[in-house]
Amino acid sequence: MKAIVITKAGGPDVLQLQNRAVPVIGDDEVLIQVKAAGINRPDLFQRKGNYAAPLGVVADIPGLEVSGLVTQIGSAVTSWKVGDKVCCLVAGGGYAEFVTTHTAMCLPMPAGFSFEEAAILPETIYTVWDNVFRRGALQKGETVLIHGGSGGIGSTAIQLAKAFGARVLTTVSSEEKEKYCRNLGADEVVRYTARDFREGFAAEHVHLVVDSIGGDYFQKNIDLLQADGRLIYINAMRGQKVELPILTLMQKRILITGSTLRARDLSFKISLTRDVLQYVWPLMGKSFQPQLFRVFPLEAAAEAHALMENGAFLGKLVLRV
Repeated sequence: MKAIVITKAGGPDVLQLQNRAVPVIGDDEVLIQVKAAGINRPDLFQRKGNYAAPLGVVADIPGLEVSGLVTQIGSAVTSWKVGDKVCCLVAGGGYAEFVTTHTAMCLPMPAGFSFEEAAILPETIYTVWDNVFRRGALQKGETVLIHGGSGGIGSTAIQLAKAFGARVLTTVSSEEKEKYCRNLGADEVVRYTARDFREGFAAEHVHLVVDSIGGDYFQKNIDLLQADGRLIYINAMRGQKVELPILTLMQKRILITGSTLRARDLSFKISLTRDVLQYVWPLMGKSFQPQLFRVFPLEAAAEAHALMENGAFLGKLVLRV
């Protein structure tokens, strides 16, 4: 099979198309002929040598979400048959013509969605459901601040938060991205290039903040949160080390947490898959629409990574396999 391989740690040019053996399935696994593979920021981190694949996962083929056709099933698999259209979260190896996954990690491809649209769903939906709704416990009528609303996580979080009845605030860098987020349903948007978001949202009653920025955003998030607020970290692009105002934390009773997804064990991911199927999948094509910005052929993975690093896109990018 053809696969995009990380030949060494570095820039987008280290991604090369190579031939690899088709992976062998276990008894409780399925083999998927990949039709499309979503591109996510962790793929960039892995390419740069900053995000190693978990033990037992192919180390040099990136890709955490795919859509495609079931082409082979293990002896213990009863829930899928050859020819089924599925999309799924994988621990790696998605930038390839074939990938294996546990049978319980597969989701049925939403009706009316293309393979490209289906492939950009799992990584961001799982991340948002776990952090915003499980860990962050977002409730109907609450206000959530989502930093970086125009990206994959942000566009997913805005739509799901609105679907479950929350008031949504977000930050963006440009007028184009502001308009995009408002069209997704964001109630208020601050362009951080023109105005400090702490000032812009000072009159809001923020119950939950979802942050991927870190650094100097930390204190501003603490300042904006109401009593019993929750601060969720999914990345720290502007710095991992911050000063924690413990007295303010105590006075406001703020809960601070964060998570990564890729290294979580299979039982956790299966549980999360069941939640997504029950609570999120019924929204597909209704109050939730896939935010596909651009499709690249598999061999143009380096070009796709360069665009993601540039930031000049809305929603998500995908590779057509």
